[in-house]
Amino acid sequence: MDEFLIVRSHPDMLVYVDQLQRTNANSLAFVPIRRLEKEIASGNIFLGLLNTMPCGYLYMGTQSNRVTIHQACIQYDARLCRYGAMLVVAVEDHANQRGAKSITLSCGFDLEANDFWQSLGYNCIKVRQGGVRRMRKINIWRKNLAPTLFEDETIEPARGKASATIWTKHKQTGIVSQFHRGKSLTDYRTHLIEQEEGEL
Repeated sequence: MDEFLIVRSHPDMLVYVDQLQRTNANSLAFVPIRRLEKEIASGNIFLGLLNTMPCGYLYMGTQSNRVTIHQACIQYDARLCRYGAMLVVAVEDHANQRGAKSITLSCGFDLEANDFWQSLGYNCIKVRQGGVRRMRKINIWRKNLAPTLFEDETIEPARGKASATIWTKHKQTGIVSQFHRGKSLTDYRTHLIEQEEGEL
């Protein structure tokens, strides 16, 4: 019988989390190792141990009465065994104890993880445009932990495939850049798509 345990401190946590996020770089937003060190020291990373060995983690942050899940990852050979769900439940319990009203997270529209979040009672409340490297849409999921005056308006999550075609093509021309944020990113993304359509 496998034994699964969740801890917030472990001698191998930093190395393991950094290695797993790099292995799953196409699915996770990258977090620098120095930031991970601080988050581990703050108790914001929950590590799953399967028979005493790390098998996955969940990295969360708290702001006011809201919790945000920044990363959630289970190593490939431990997926579909409910360990990820157990990590999420541990974070939900922690959030409830702190009086948080909701938990929110972002998930790329091309990832199977969208089905995972939906199965755990999370609702898609928004879809936003992601960066230009993969031209991926991002589903925003939320679960309310306490009754709210107004229910979230839920929508169907976006589905599709990420594509680096435009990024790769325009990287050679020098048009692409990683340094756009907010409205600048939206305008830049539109510009690249218009350039692509103009060449068809």
